[in-house]
Amino acid sequence: MHSLLNGHDTCVVMPTGGGKSLCYQLPALLSKKTAIVVSPLIALMQDQAAQLDQMGISAAVLNSSVSAEKQSLLIDKARKNEYRLLYVSPERLARADTMDWLRQVPIAFFAVDEAHCISEWGHEFRPEYRQLKRLRTSFPNRPIAAFTASATQRVRHDILNQLQLRDPDKYIASFHRPNLRYLVRECSGAEQQELLLAGLREHRQSSVIVYAPTIDAVNFTVNFLESERIPAIAYHGKMEADERRRNQERWMADEVRVMVGTIAFGLGINKATVRAVIHLSLPKSIEQYYQEAGRAGRDGLPADCILLWQKRDAGLLAYFIEQVSDQAEKERSWERYHTIRNFVEAKACRHRYICSHFGERTKWETCESCDVCGVLPEWLGRNESRAGRKPRSSRSFSVPSAERSAPDQVQIGTGGADSELREYIREWRREAAKQQKVSAFVVMHDSSLDELCRVQPLTIPQLLQVHGFGQRKASIYGEQIFAALKRFRGGARAVTAPDKNNSR
Repeated sequence: MHSLLNGHDTCVVMPTGGGKSLCYQLPALLSKKTAIVVSPLIALMQDQAAQLDQMGISAAVLNSSVSAEKQSLLIDKARKNEYRLLYVSPERLARADTMDWLRQVPIAFFAVDEAHCISEWGHEFRPEYRQLKRLRTSFPNRPIAAFTASATQRVRHDILNQLQLRDPDKYIASFHRPNLRYLVRECSGAEQQELLLAGLREHRQSSVIVYAPTIDAVNFTVNFLESERIPAIAYHGKMEADERRRNQERWMADEVRVMVGTIAFGLGINKATVRAVIHLSLPKSIEQYYQEAGRAGRDGLPADCILLWQKRDAGLLAYFIEQVSDQAEKERSWERYHTIRNFVEAKACRHRYICSHFGERTKWETCESCDVCGVLPEWLGRNESRAGRKPRSSRSFSVPSAERSAPDQVQIGTGGADSELREYIREWRREAAKQQKVSAFVVMHDSSLDELCRVQPLTIPQLLQVHGFGQRKASIYGEQIFAALKRFRGGARAVTAPDKNNSR
């Protein structure tokens, strides 16, 4: 933050959930000028702008989803310095007309999010990011900051060169996530299904992400889980945008606990309470796996990263690599393949392997938080009799007995908060989010919801003591929250059950 406020180019590498957004949002607010944030994700831009608006911070989004009329109004306001943050897609920033009117905007600095996309050595290379080198020539006096969660030393050097950063301040956080438990298991197809069920039942009271390799695999997995009485919803690139967003919203609001998606799901997802991420195939790279697995445990509490892979996954990856026509890209793909293959077959600490891959030297040999170091939960223990055995369907992904009104409305431990009150306030949050057409976490994060249930404020000053509530948010929701708490004390309870017809 000090680097940006002092006008220095900056390179920041922090893990998922490490606070990268705050690193450019707060300096933008303090600078009294406009920070231009480059992001490849429309949904992420919209959610961040909505969150800032809830805090009374002026922000706007400029991308293909914005109408021409609204774009003209937005550009006019930007020229008048009415925004603290302006989110722009790399494609839009590459246009000559964008560069022209940006010169009339009082710019504090440029923040390039997901900066690894600029490097061909990165796992998510996007050619349009290469155009960002024009920022230096078009705005030579404005600082540029690059942010990423997953960049090796080679990719970091490429980022510095491509963006032409001048003697940048570098902040490289540790890649060690000690609260995550890495569990890797090679298995057969039938064994994979049973282990998936066992893992989900182990985390039956929690939010879980399941990554499947293809759209067909996503749909098959959702149908399979529902046949086992585990409510799940799908997310993949061929779904209509409204359906994807609706499913994401339902998962974010805990209406359904299990999200099954392709790699299209997860970028920019701001949910801190994911207790498990389960991969059903071999990822293409360590970087991809680290980023996806890192969506678990963002609240710092223990979480499981479970990789259930099959030998055929390696064959499929090899087949697709051979289809790559560009020789340089094929070599990079083979390098990523051998690295991820070594990771899953390694007999050394998995945390240490990941840190070493990103250029971090560790002083410890074992982590006590991965399967190689001897941490193997009972449900994942090797049992050859599993193979070929049909998965059981007698258990449900929900607490037994009449404690529930719907299979996926599972009570979660809240560290002292009344579970019925939590569900009631969660229901209120869903409705408030729908009315404002924003994500549920924009209204209130889960951590704030838990604290609200413990404190049960009666006045605005008391509400301001709840983490996540400032003057702006308290003025928007305060009276509604007090009314909801009063209804609960009067006997009201959560009654909304998820709409099963919209489950996928």
